[in-house]
Amino acid sequence: MKKNIQKELIKLIDQGLVGLNADSNILDDLYLDLPTQERFGDLSTNIALRLSKTLKKSSRQIADLIIEKLKRDILRSSLKDYISEIKAEGAGFINFYFSERYFFEALKDIIDNQKEALKSNTGKSSSVLIEFVSANPTGSLSVAHARQAVVGDCLANILDFLGFKVSKEYYLNDEGNQINILGKSTQLRLMELKGDKVDFPQDYYQGDYIYDIAKEAEQRKIKDEELGDFAANYILSIIKKELDDFRVKFDCWYSQKELTKSGKIEKAFEFLKKKGFLYEQDGALWFKSTAFGDDKDRVVIKSDGTYTYLAPDIAYHDDKYKRGFKWLINLWGPDHHGYISRLKASVAALGRDPASLSVIIVQLATISRGGKPAQMSTRRGEYITLREVLDEVGCDAARFFFLMRRTSSHLDFDLDIAKKQTAENPVYYVQYAYARISSILRNSQVKLNKDVDLSLLKEKEELNLIRKLLQFTYIMNICLSTQDPYMLTVYLQELAESFHKFYDLHRVLSDNLALTQARLALIEGTRIVIATGLELAGVLLPEQM
Repeated sequence: MKKNIQKELIKLIDQGLVGLNADSNILDDLYLDLPTQERFGDLSTNIALRLSKTLKKSSRQIADLIIEKLKRDILRSSLKDYISEIKAEGAGFINFYFSERYFFEALKDIIDNQKEALKSNTGKSSSVLIEFVSANPTGSLSVAHARQAVVGDCLANILDFLGFKVSKEYYLNDEGNQINILGKSTQLRLMELKGDKVDFPQDYYQGDYIYDIAKEAEQRKIKDEELGDFAANYILSIIKKELDDFRVKFDCWYSQKELTKSGKIEKAFEFLKKKGFLYEQDGALWFKSTAFGDDKDRVVIKSDGTYTYLAPDIAYHDDKYKRGFKWLINLWGPDHHGYISRLKASVAALGRDPASLSVIIVQLATISRGGKPAQMSTRRGEYITLREVLDEVGCDAARFFFLMRRTSSHLDFDLDIAKKQTAENPVYYVQYAYARISSILRNSQVKLNKDVDLSLLKEKEELNLIRKLLQFTYIMNICLSTQDPYMLTVYLQELAESFHKFYDLHRVLSDNLALTQARLALIEGTRIVIATGLELAGVLLPEQM
């Protein structure tokens, strides 16, 4: 049963609106929501409320008109056996109630086809490039980078699951002033190691890790002019190991140094000059970004002949499109918010649709214990690192907790809760549900029956659990539309809660063989969905806890 009931309902609602002279913009934005409470059904739309003003009728009147036609159309459609009721409720919401037949057929589909039953081909193999983390190789990854890493990785997993062709990329800023300063910082530490007294500038990298680099450089007899590249590569190897331990892998590490050598920056500028989007003023080269909605024009080559940050970024994004990617997604920290308009302007100037570039701002994270900022072992107290969090709470908790708030919201990561082996710890709560189900299935003398009678599942908790399982595809579409994997963690906690409620009230294994088989099928479906969700989040599936 591969039926997208949401898509088919939207099509029928759209047909039902014909003749109402509705605003086409509103109709183009027709969507279905999950009701806030189970008593309001399985799917809901507020289209009647949104049309009320333009049609000059009460939303309840409009809802009644739509429902009247919908009921006739559904009877003639493939949904006739799957929608048990349609109601206008509240101020004019149209609520849809699924039939038990739909519940049972959809559950059977999950059991028969495993995670394939949950997938969709929404992406139609459209190519997507997600660029994230991209921290300068000048120090260990911070918790801010850690949050970007898991958000980007999980979002990539979800897009891949939805049928997009996804590539993950780390942009490596491996040249320029910060690499020169890194080399000079290492040089000064080398001098200190030899007993010289040095005056260390405030804007140099002062972390104790620079001593480690200096010691390694001394052993390998690295020349002074090579210290910058050596130090950057040394730190990059640390970053790669940290990301590997965080289960974040990239398909491409894109070097800015190689980009500069390739001549792609000059080629991009030649194109922009021909289009009239570059001009010289005060000895500098300017990009006419105001022609594309930016608040002011931007310098791309300074009067001293050096590039600004925007220059390689223009060429880099031009190259992304030339590599065949149709949708570009960048994950940035909150300090880059003001940079979005100029980059979107450059994309438009290059002849690309700026809407094909999505920039996601990932807000910062605070690490705490018991509601207070955590004091950790960071050397020199500069910032708390990803490595420290991984060492203290482990990868599963770190990944799950960094996903537990909207990316647009500040995140408070409580280390005490992340280490608890109780239901208070969200990742433990979800993993425990999976382990509990695995244990039941593993130890049961009754095996899953292909021809199981699922209609025996009549209890409220049983039907609510099935209802929650069937929301998975909807949640995936929410993650896609918001470009935020946060709702996956919310859903997994709710699904685990539905399972635990069912399990606490009803015995899975009983003397009633047919009912036992039906309930085994129910928890097997639950196991499949939890496993799929945890895999997308990059969290392990414990068989026992």
